[in-house]
Amino acid sequence: MALDQDFEKETEDGSEMGFLDHLEELRWHIIRAVAAILIFTIAAFVFINDIYHGVIMGPSRPDFWTYRMLCKVAALTGAQGLCIDKLDFELQSIELGGQFSMAMVSALVIGLLFAFPYAFWEIWRFIKPGLRGSEKTITRGAVFYVTALFMCGVLFGYYIVAPLAINFLATFKLDESIKNQFSVNSYVSLLAVLTLACGLTFQLPVVAFVLSRVGIINPRLMREYRRYAFVAILIIAAIITPSPDVLSQILVSIPLWILYEISIFVSAYVERAKKADAEAETP
Repeated sequence: MALDQDFEKETEDGSEMGFLDHLEELRWHIIRAVAAILIFTIAAFVFINDIYHGVIMGPSRPDFWTYRMLCKVAALTGAQGLCIDKLDFELQSIELGGQFSMAMVSALVIGLLFAFPYAFWEIWRFIKPGLRGSEKTITRGAVFYVTALFMCGVLFGYYIVAPLAINFLATFKLDESIKNQFSVNSYVSLLAVLTLACGLTFQLPVVAFVLSRVGIINPRLMREYRRYAFVAILIIAAIITPSPDVLSQILVSIPLWILYEISIFVSAYVERAKKADAEAETP
């Protein structure tokens, strides 16, 4: 905190920080961010048994929230194919230290998820003083929007994408005589990759904001290439969902398309702000 106060005083006095001073400032922000990650990782490891049973292993059981909702939809619409009331596979640990190593990795991933808002806030505190007044105005609430989009993406990946992908891949059989028995490592890795990938993909409006600010894209360009963007979204959905299940890809494509449309409004907002800045600077 003392470093932040010194930085503010120096900028108010009109002096500038040296390169080494900036590195020192950045170092302390990174140290605090890493410390937050370690704290949440340790807390997750302490409660790892409850987390595994209630959260991580949730999509592997037919009583998971998503499967129950699909069964309700199937009952209302008569489309019984949507109901998932059985998952015909088994998870096993085939290495001596497999479960312990997975506990460590899972605790670290959970620590990253929960510490993300604070870690991003620390990095943003380092970046924000270097912005101009108008840039600080249009980036107000950046930590909130980035965190909200990331968490929405993680929840979407956990409750929608991951269960559908796990159900398809885990129940797919070439022959009924072949039993599906998977290592817990592959299950947890798939769950983590899908949830984190969705969290990062939901940052599309933030990426559009940055690219619009530096002049790489604009709302007219995004509207003009809307059809190509739709094809790209379908490709991204196919990559995120490793299963060829059409329903999974549609469920992933819809929010991505909505995010793209939101990104057009974000780009238009940035363009209006840049025009206002240019008019204010014109004598």
